Amino acid sequence: MTASPPDLITQRIADLGDWRGETLARMRKLIQQALPDVVESWKWNIPVWESSGIVCTGETYKQAVKLTFAKGASLKDPAGLFNSSLDGKVRRAIDIHAGETVDATAFKALVREAAALNAAGKAKPAAKKAKA
Repeated sequence: MTASPPDLITQRIADLGDWRGETLARMRKLIQQALPDVVESWKWNIPVWESSGIVCTGETYKQAVKLTFAKGASLKDPAGLFNSSLDGKVRRAIDIHAGETVDATAFKALVREAAALNAAGKAKPAAKKAKA
């Protein structure tokens, strides 16, 4: 039997067994708090959180946990959380290094904004009126 995406994410966190796993677990919890109906999936061998489309991915590297927002360039970031992939035309990312924390309130606002942007993009256009 194949493990479910949430189980794969939990396993990834456990397998890391260091500050990266702790950081990914904390950020996962914040995403779930911000979007209680968020869908956890597993794509490209990494955790992906979705709500009407991809909100963000959670990649882990030796020196950082990277949360990449699929439409980050279109999001307001008043707290200045985005610190990576700043030159991209679509995505933006937050790199978290050992000993760093991310402002929980600002992060949850960013997650909610990303989900709202996805939902707005999925809205069906108003039906055109027939000419009389």
